[in-house]
Amino acid sequence: MNSLFRNISDTVFLEKQNLSKFMTIKLDFVGSLIICNTLVGLQKVVQITKEHNIKYRMIGLGANQVLTNSEILYIKLELPEIHSNDYCENYTFSASTSISKLTSLAIKFNLKGWEAFTGIPGTVGGSICMNAGTSLGEIGRLVEKVWILDSSGIVKTKVVDANDFTYRKNLFLKKDEIIIKAQIKHFGTDEKVSQIIKKYLRLRNETQPLGTKNCGSVFKNPSIEQRAGMILDQLGMKGFGSDKLHISHKHANFIEHEGGATTEDFKNLVMNIKKEVKEKTGIEFELEVKLD
Repeated sequence: MNSLFRNISDTVFLEKQNLSKFMTIKLDFVGSLIICNTLVGLQKVVQITKEHNIKYRMIGLGANQVLTNSEILYIKLELPEIHSNDYCENYTFSASTSISKLTSLAIKFNLKGWEAFTGIPGTVGGSICMNAGTSLGEIGRLVEKVWILDSSGIVKTKVVDANDFTYRKNLFLKKDEIIIKAQIKHFGTDEKVSQIIKKYLRLRNETQPLGTKNCGSVFKNPSIEQRAGMILDQLGMKGFGSDKLHISHKHANFIEHEGGATTEDFKNLVMNIKKEVKEKTGIEFELEVKLD
């Protein structure tokens, strides 16, 4: 791939390197990645992948993703920020904008509805792709419009609403399409919003292992009543795994990496957890973290 991607302007190409730093869980994994700093650079990369039948996957901040496929090209966006820092009826963000930037605006202007993604450690594009959310709500009900780059390198726009999303999933992106920016609304202002956000952030710090190497919630909740972390806790599975990689003692739906583990180790641990849960409860756990 080096000869195809090394000279594209506004990009940085890393071939067959350890990509652990591109995952928040920091697992060892050797693969190829290209960082695109402009839309033009991204369009060129996508066009080349189509011409040469090269498969690719997008990565954001690596907070809900574990890289596992050494045969594909990973693409990371670092596009210029375009949002306003003033009060607006709605905001347009580049896909690579951190969700923490939205939370800052929500606190600053008490934007109603934006408490839903408090503490999500990802980007706008990634959060929309998986309809990220918390117990306070999901981002899907706030998205009005997305700009999408298709597999031919052409930009198109799509108006969306809450019906275009389901639990941890969008229903509109086609294979190999990439969100490059999005328009997000709010429901006016409410002076309680900033306090709700600050209270929820304190709760997350108290109940989740935010200071460790992890990838966020590993499994989807089987239902509103059956939460994955609670099920694992009730089964006494905190600490399940090895010294290098194990279920968190603080929150059972997190897997913590102490160092020296690989993405293959992660896949094996997840498989063993699912097997234990199935045998003891009959519940088939589904992954929330993406294994790409």
